[in-house]
Amino acid sequence: MTSQIIPVDPFDFIIFGGTGDLAERKLLPALYQRQIAGQFSEPTRIIGASRSTLSDDEFRDFARKALTEHVKQEERKDDEIETFVARLSYIPIDAKTGEGFEKLKDAIGDSKSIRAYYLAVAPALFGDIATNLEKHGLTGGDVRIVVEKPIGRSLATAHALNDAIGSVFDEHQIFRIDHYLGKETVQNLMALRFANALYEPLWNSTHIDHVQITVAETVGLEDRVSYYDKAGALRDMVQNHMLQLLCLVAMEPPSSMDADAVRDEKLKILRSLKRVNGNEAPKETVRGQYKAGASAGGAVKGYAEELGTESDTETFVAIKAEIGNWRWAGVPFYLRTGKRLAERVSEIVIQFKPVPHSIFDDSAGVITANQLVIRLQPDEGVKQWIMIKDPGPGGMRLRQIPLDMSFAESFEVRNPDAYERLIMDVIRGNQTLFMRRDEVEAAWSWIDPILASWQENRHAAQGYTAGTWGPSASIALIERDGRTWHESM
Repeated sequence: MTSQIIPVDPFDFIIFGGTGDLAERKLLPALYQRQIAGQFSEPTRIIGASRSTLSDDEFRDFARKALTEHVKQEERKDDEIETFVARLSYIPIDAKTGEGFEKLKDAIGDSKSIRAYYLAVAPALFGDIATNLEKHGLTGGDVRIVVEKPIGRSLATAHALNDAIGSVFDEHQIFRIDHYLGKETVQNLMALRFANALYEPLWNSTHIDHVQITVAETVGLEDRVSYYDKAGALRDMVQNHMLQLLCLVAMEPPSSMDADAVRDEKLKILRSLKRVNGNEAPKETVRGQYKAGASAGGAVKGYAEELGTESDTETFVAIKAEIGNWRWAGVPFYLRTGKRLAERVSEIVIQFKPVPHSIFDDSAGVITANQLVIRLQPDEGVKQWIMIKDPGPGGMRLRQIPLDMSFAESFEVRNPDAYERLIMDVIRGNQTLFMRRDEVEAAWSWIDPILASWQENRHAAQGYTAGTWGPSASIALIERDGRTWHESM
């Protein structure tokens, strides 16, 4: 079974930071995949822009190398690659001085196509680029601008950053991208909740005991040393990815899939989160930093060793969050994320309450409460754990089994990368999977008190051995409530 691919209108896609890591690993491969899927209309052009002094041909060579390294061999077709690189051109640009923007204007010419500026650069350059685009007359027509996280380091800096972009572009033109929202399973969470009569009547505090959201990585600093040590796990992962996932789990049914209808409901959840501050933060949060250990079958250095200096930046965070509304009163949401953990996995666990009374005698065994596990990576899929009778004679013996839906096994189609879907949504002008300004700032309003409390209480990062599931305090965080982290699907 194959899904119908609907081509988008012709567009010009300008990548600021066109020779950077994101362009190489994600953006160029994603655009290539959409071309071979038949989603481009002509004439569609892709323009790289950065401070590097390259010719068009050198940028095309860069793109060929990116496709060779980041697209599967069976998906690389020589004729398609040459068609793709023929779309490419390159303009050296300095965002600070404005040098090169006139050349970009000449390259775009009098094109009436949709135009998307993708800012794959440091947030400090967002305002400069927006200002220079306006100054050189490049903001007219059907124009969108895409910005990557982090949107600030605090509420105040996020507000300033949003002001800088918003002074040039209207809100409907601004696409704040969070690639987690482009994952197939994240969107299937919406389908599970709102396209089935089975779950939504049970999706509340009467039937759900608690929710766990885990985003675990096995990698360390990699090539993000300078950024990560200034950010830490709370800013890097919780403020955006994890709070967005929490919103999709917890929000009320929107009136439609219209972008603002969905984002209005997410905003209500962010504003309903109970503040974690003062004396609560040390009890409701855990900070950790990985030490030397073993990962992926080999010895690895600790964070400070990789960094080359001592640091109190957290590489692990666990939080007990609560939502102050009728649907979720009394239901804790346990969040955890970290680097150099035991397994690379991102998943949402909906833990239902046990049956109120067992009609079975002791020989039947323990009745385990139902559980819904939604896995985002590495193997996207959904499992619903239920109780059944163990087959065979000998009386009533119960056991728990999963109703398993692996997307790779269930659908004989290629699963597009999140960036492929999100880039096409930008071109279509569909903002449903992108963050609105008030969402970003509401998230920071919840994060800021935690950061302030950590600083005021000198809440130091606790060490944990690389290759484990984080500090022992994170286990205590959930087990003192009589619950346990879910660690396998």
